[in-house]
Amino acid sequence: MTNTNSGTPTLVGIPFDGQSSYLRGAAEAPAKIREALKCDASNSWTELGVDLGAPGAYEDEGDLALSEKEAFGAIESGVGALIGQGKRPVSLGGDHSITYPIVKAFAKHYPELTIFHFDAHPDLYDEFEGNRLSHACPFARIMEAGLAKRLVQVGIRTATAHQRQQAQRFAVEVVEMNGLPAYEKLKANGPVYITFDIDVLDPAFAPGISHREPGGMTVREAIAHLHAIQGNVVGADVVEYNPVQDVAGMTAIVAAKVLKEILGKMITG
Repeated sequence: MTNTNSGTPTLVGIPFDGQSSYLRGAAEAPAKIREALKCDASNSWTELGVDLGAPGAYEDEGDLALSEKEAFGAIESGVGALIGQGKRPVSLGGDHSITYPIVKAFAKHYPELTIFHFDAHPDLYDEFEGNRLSHACPFARIMEAGLAKRLVQVGIRTATAHQRQQAQRFAVEVVEMNGLPAYEKLKANGPVYITFDIDVLDPAFAPGISHREPGGMTVREAIAHLHAIQGNVVGADVVEYNPVQDVAGMTAIVAAKVLKEILGKMITG
């Protein structure tokens, strides 16, 4: 079991959208997020006062080589290898299905994991359109397998009756949009994993997504909640940015901003 929070945050691209139920395109996101992160339109400092341009602030392992048929195994082993090296992986997706194999890798090192999940959708379907590995199902798979001791979902605004039943079944702490702010919910003892689906944001701020759901968080609300997290952040992912749907690269910049603040949070603790 890994017990340190001193590992270097390490980017890893996961260019996979093979479980998207509506539109493809999220596989193109890792390169676009990196490009926006390094864009000269901004600088390398986070709002928490961390210079991500400083030597060793974070590392980048590039993208995993994936085939659609064997992607989940490659994701689990690739992320697991980074954790085994003492690093703290920050995965750039990709559709949200990738969080299941990622968390499988984390659970081998952090059995008492708390997941803070930012999303418009609960992603708790037992199956979606006959697919149990859909991007609409990862948290059902995670919770039924006992891979996390606690799941807190923030920004939800599309819960169906079935997903509400699933949330009760797995004792998920769901904070819907009308329940924000939720700063007190974002406190944990022990290891924390952050999974940030870009569609938690209102599409006015992030149009480059496959499932546009009005009524979401502002970028400022999202950053405030990320900064409010208390716990040992051992890893994270940023998922569901779809460059095919973007407008003037706006969502790439937003995704990079979210990534910057997650990295800053991991570094400052």
